[in-house]
Amino acid sequence: MTVRLARWSAEHPWRAIALWIVFVAVCFVGGNAAGLNEATDEDQAIGEVGRAEVIVDSGGFHEPATENVLITPRSGALDQAAAKAAADDAAARLRQVDGVASVGTPLPSRDGNALLLPITMSGDPETAEDRVQPLRDTTAKVQEAHPALRVEQVGGPSISQALNDTLGKDFKRAELLSLPVTLAILIIAFGALIAAGVPVLLALSSVAAAMGLSTLASHLVPATDTTASVILLIGMAVGVDYSLFYVRREREERAKGRAGLDAVEIAAETSGHAVVVSGTAVIISMGGLLLAQDAIFSSLAVGSILVVAVAVIGSLTVLPALLAKLGRWVDRPRVPLLWRLTAPRTGRHGQPARPRFWPAVLKPALRAPLATLVVSVGLLLALAAPALGMKLKFPGMEDVPRTTAAMQAYDRLTAAFPSNGTSHTVAVRAPAEQADRVHAALTALAGRAATDPLFAPAEGDGPKIQVSADRRVSVLEVATPYASRTDEAARSLHELRDDLVPAALRGIPGVEYAVGGGVAASEDYAQHVWEKLPLVAAFVLALTFLVMAWTFRSVVVAFTSILLNLLSAGAAYGLLVLVFQGGWAEDLLGFTSIGAIVTWLPLFLFVVLFGLSMDYHVFVVSRIREGVRSGLSNREAVSYGITSSAGVVTSAAIVMVGVFSIFATLSTIDMKQLGIGLAAAILLDATIIRAVVLPSLMTLLGDANWWAPRFLRGRAATPPTEPPAPTPELVGAR
Repeated sequence: MTVRLARWSAEHPWRAIALWIVFVAVCFVGGNAAGLNEATDEDQAIGEVGRAEVIVDSGGFHEPATENVLITPRSGALDQAAAKAAADDAAARLRQVDGVASVGTPLPSRDGNALLLPITMSGDPETAEDRVQPLRDTTAKVQEAHPALRVEQVGGPSISQALNDTLGKDFKRAELLSLPVTLAILIIAFGALIAAGVPVLLALSSVAAAMGLSTLASHLVPATDTTASVILLIGMAVGVDYSLFYVRREREERAKGRAGLDAVEIAAETSGHAVVVSGTAVIISMGGLLLAQDAIFSSLAVGSILVVAVAVIGSLTVLPALLAKLGRWVDRPRVPLLWRLTAPRTGRHGQPARPRFWPAVLKPALRAPLATLVVSVGLLLALAAPALGMKLKFPGMEDVPRTTAAMQAYDRLTAAFPSNGTSHTVAVRAPAEQADRVHAALTALAGRAATDPLFAPAEGDGPKIQVSADRRVSVLEVATPYASRTDEAARSLHELRDDLVPAALRGIPGVEYAVGGGVAASEDYAQHVWEKLPLVAAFVLALTFLVMAWTFRSVVVAFTSILLNLLSAGAAYGLLVLVFQGGWAEDLLGFTSIGAIVTWLPLFLFVVLFGLSMDYHVFVVSRIREGVRSGLSNREAVSYGITSSAGVVTSAAIVMVGVFSIFATLSTIDMKQLGIGLAAAILLDATIIRAVVLPSLMTLLGDANWWAPRFLRGRAATPPTEPPAPTPELVGAR
């Protein structure tokens, strides 16, 4: 099928190119017209924290957006008269601002060194961050009028605005950098501008089409904030990889004297087939995320599956059309020095000449496979060992970059008014006639918590208990003075869940309750990930095994593929724990360790790495199988497969490492961990796994590599008319 598609596209290039342009345009425009359907809190409900959110939502509370004007001294003690004058000035000015519903009474801190003026905004709280700037401008004028004091605004909308500005700049920089970095690496790999531009063109068009399709798909599987970023990340990686495999093989065949159409056809039969298999493996891996049964992973799965599927289709249709139309122009304009280093050359037997570097690297694996295998696997297992101590946590407000004035003000706010920091949400639902008993129980609960050092006492007039209009739902916020990811915050959560809340509500008929909040979200999601990881892993391993066994007609190749990818993922996990959980690279990478790995990362990293690693594995093993079917011995075929594919695998890996490393420069700890984890794993996979572990293992197994039950063997493909030549050192050794 891959050959028929490629041949039709190569024979009708303008039709294929036009159809691809129409396809991308329809997907992109259609997606924008349909609009994005984002996941709601109910969609993302996980564990007890999810039940708490559902109970709160059922109360129909009107939660207006709130802001605060915080007044503190620049040094020493707060001048109470000056602070009151500033608060009165701020209140008078803010009442005149459009978008302010009310201004509350100034609230002094317990130590008397800060004054807090609460503000309630009007309008939809979901859009408050877009409307908060006039309030911030007014607060800035109050600051100018009272220079002896520190007058600053802090609250959910202003913090969200500041973070969105920071993260927006981060992602824009990453998107702008990824394109030139990718193009520069491809120019070095090909030595020609057009050849370098073709993979980038396919990747970008695949991303554009997948963005539109994912927007349409969001009406079936709601999207989350990270979906677009993951589509860009995965789309650039696989789009460039698939094109790179295809273009390099087409150039190689032309260097052997094949006509343009024949070269495209052979590239489709070999690299095109490998692209289909590796794309299927990636789609299977990403599909495993759907078993996690939560909105975040489902959204990431759908976006990734769509961009990989589009990239595979593009590599089988528009890519052969472009190569056929360009012909030898694909190698123009040439970069003189780079062209001499990268241009395909023919050697003995009409085969492409291979560099001396990779045969030298392969010598230990070919001559002492057992020792090489034991040493390399031992090193990777040692690197993977720290993963056994992996801890999972969500980043908290304390992990947000402090480069913005809003976050600096937040630190001063939580220091002066601890109840405005980390808090737990006690959500209770009971029959309306039990509302008074519930209220009394929650009041007693708040009083008991106020005497416990794990909790922060309520500011002002005591605990604020919200009651729904139908009196069925009651909500109490219980604050803790500790940061959200500390052990003390976790202990305060478990004390509420296991002791305080059950004791307070015991005996009330028909009562239903749950404890939520930021700490609960981190704890519950970590438990969710640990529960779902074995299920997702089993699904991915089983289906990948079947695909590899059917593709290569070998149970042994399928089994070793699984083992090598597990080894690669384990080493990446271990490295991630060493770097981020241990924190020894804080200064080097510019982060503060949270003492854990971000909760969602291990599951997502597993499926992404397992899928992307298959790209290289399928490509390399396909070349080894070509050698075996051409009559080479197993050892010669391994040498041929590794050396003939090493250049393209290295180039593809460098592109991926370059793109992923850019994400490590972003401000947030989750993006840093994702970027470093992916970059390190791909680097390990393309070097130690593919150049050392794989050849030593396949050399050691010999002909047993290709064993399969009779029903699976099928008919062998017709060997090429020109068998690949063995490498020189093996000729001498025979």
